Amino acid sequence: MAVILNIEASTDICSVTLSEYGEVFFEKRSTSERSQSTLLAPFVEEAIEFADSRGRKIEAVALSCGPGSYTSLRIASSTAKGVCYGRSLPLIALPTTAVMSVPILFRDEIPDEALFCPMIDARRNEVYATVYDRALNPIMPTAAVVVDGESFKEYLDKQPVYFFGNGAEKCKSLISHPNARFIDGDNRPLAKWMMPLAERAFLDGRFEDIAYFEPFYLKDFVASQPKKLL
Repeated sequence: MAVILNIEASTDICSVTLSEYGEVFFEKRSTSERSQSTLLAPFVEEAIEFADSRGRKIEAVALSCGPGSYTSLRIASSTAKGVCYGRSLPLIALPTTAVMSVPILFRDEIPDEALFCPMIDARRNEVYATVYDRALNPIMPTAAVVVDGESFKEYLDKQPVYFFGNGAEKCKSLISHPNARFIDGDNRPLAKWMMPLAERAFLDGRFEDIAYFEPFYLKDFVASQPKKLL
């Protein structure tokens, strides 16, 4: 399996990892707000130096591509593209909501028939959300949702739906369906959770056209059909 440089800077966390054969062997992370502009490039440079010094050839760059902060995604995208151009590496783009879902997949208490709904906070009662099944196939494409009592009812009427992410907390009082489950805690995206998705994309040859690639900005959000991830 290839060594992949993973970059996650779509929200207020800036994180970078190196992964290979299903394991992360290098990680740098900052939870300071707006740290992408000052820390992302040094994190990436340190990761590259770490790999080079140990004879580990980086074969791809994976980017958590949003939705997320315009400034953060712009910095992360430019950094990822720069590494790809400089080292002639392919670029892998992973939806941030899919990255958020990876650690939830490993929870024992979640039934096989459950759906996952990662939520990224927006203004007032609005969130950016995707609905996935257990294989991270998108059941509902990523969309901007103004949450009310009827939101996600077509899914909740059929099976349990687990809501999580920094947009889920404000939805607890609005979504009262008996099949709604809310996962508390810090469910922000991290580069280490990109590993299984990035490895699968690499094996499948799902790479971006670097010249034309743009991340998934919140400011000009347009729902589209995500690709199969697993």
